[in-house]
Amino acid sequence: MSLRIGDTAPDFSIPTTKGDISFHDWAGGSWVFLFSHPADFTPVCTTEMGRTAQLADEFAKRNVKPLGLSTDSVEDHIKWIDDVNDTQNTDLTFPIIADTEHKVAQAYDMIHPGESETAAVRSVFIIDPSKKIRLTMTYPMSVGRNFDEILRVIDALQAGDKYKIATPADWTPGTKVIIPPSVTNEAARTLFPQGWDEIRPYLRLTEVE
Repeated sequence: MSLRIGDTAPDFSIPTTKGDISFHDWAGGSWVFLFSHPADFTPVCTTEMGRTAQLADEFAKRNVKPLGLSTDSVEDHIKWIDDVNDTQNTDLTFPIIADTEHKVAQAYDMIHPGESETAAVRSVFIIDPSKKIRLTMTYPMSVGRNFDEILRVIDALQAGDKYKIATPADWTPGTKVIIPPSVTNEAARTLFPQGWDEIRPYLRLTEVE
């Protein structure tokens, strides 16, 4: 069965480029950006790993730990990291899982036989500090991920948790948010003393930051 939003992210123990980890213990009280790639020493994957490394400060300020994964070995990962750093002008320090037996890829439904029987597609799991899956995205092997969108959805999830709001299409931090229909006007007056614009009874917009 595929994992769904709201499910607890399966725990696992596995070798990585930073030594063996037990996933839930390693995650601790942080959010996790768990993402798979098809293979080391391939062009799209190299740019994605490089971009993740370049965004280290952006992930850190959001309390997010990146965690890569492919079915290659630790030895191959370590050799490849030198190429990533060289070609992408960065310093990759986050761990990359060596899922040589496909245990994590199978648990997280990262191997899609229509693409490959052995290599993972480009899966994304955003996992919160309680180990709940909050967002999933899946890209084909030929399409690199949009990291602006990955950061945006993390911001949206964290803003939702903090302010009890929802976010409209194309929302970015600093723009108006939605007061959910489940929040009565009476409760909204306490939660949102700054007030709101009522476009419709079900569509109330406010500012939170």
